[in-house]
Amino acid sequence: MFGKKLVGQMISRSAENGQDRRRFLRSAGALGLGVVGAGALGTVAAHAEDADGPSDGAVLNFALNLEYLEAEFYSYAVHGHGLADSMTTGTGTRGGVVGGKKVPFKTSRIRQYAAEIAGDELAHVKFLRGALGSAAVSRPAINIRESFTYAARAAKLIGAHDIFDPYANENNFLMAAFLFEDVGVTAYKGAAPLITNKTYLEAAAGILSVEAYHAATIRSSLFEKDLGAHVAKLSAARNTLDGYGDEDQGIVRNKSANINPTDKNGIAFSRSYDRVLNIVYLNANKVTKGGFYPKGVNGPLNTSA
Repeated sequence: MFGKKLVGQMISRSAENGQDRRRFLRSAGALGLGVVGAGALGTVAAHAEDADGPSDGAVLNFALNLEYLEAEFYSYAVHGHGLADSMTTGTGTRGGVVGGKKVPFKTSRIRQYAAEIAGDELAHVKFLRGALGSAAVSRPAINIRESFTYAARAAKLIGAHDIFDPYANENNFLMAAFLFEDVGVTAYKGAAPLITNKTYLEAAAGILSVEAYHAATIRSSLFEKDLGAHVAKLSAARNTLDGYGDEDQGIVRNKSANINPTDKNGIAFSRSYDRVLNIVYLNANKVTKGGFYPKGVNGPLNTSA
């Protein structure tokens, strides 16, 4: 989600307005993520005035756009409906959701996994909206119907004229979830090493940890269903879209399970926010909309690499 330069700057500046940082730190403290004294707030805010780069609000709102997508995807899969209208308001143009329905799960444990993840993603939306206050962006227009078909065609998972319904069965659901979860892990991991404020670090580390749990659960479920060949195609498509090379990994490596996609040091790789947008826009070029966000994401961080 965040490149090194972006996150380094985000820690030292709040540019959207002079209260971005104070608002987030107060909200984070109220939500149990740490208490920052008034003196520390003043020092941080003063330092924030002098640096360049996107504001804290801009970066957090980028994350909120992604959490809206995940929350809607899982909410429909488990409950058959999306987020309540009260959870989708904010600045920018609020959009609707195309697609989504309840998955006819056949495996009890997979249904339970999906329900737990749906609850976590809803909690992420609530947290970020609470932290941002009146600066929170509204849910952008989201497409979770045709977008999955485009992604599956690009990965050659289906034919050029076939349709991929992520809600048709639990196997399709798991493959669709795979598209999101690994991206979330690499996104938050890119931010964590560069956050110096303890409140931000704890929040980012907490969300990163949860996304990693989600990803491992989805990857394990896919491996148990022997869907490695299908997943490899989706992983290759992500590699093509984000332009990084061959960092993205499937669930089988050297003919063995590859539940945790890491380098030789056992460390996951990172993605910058613009590369994340290449994936969710389903476009390897520099664009401002497409794929899962047909009208783009809300907020200033809206252009892919």
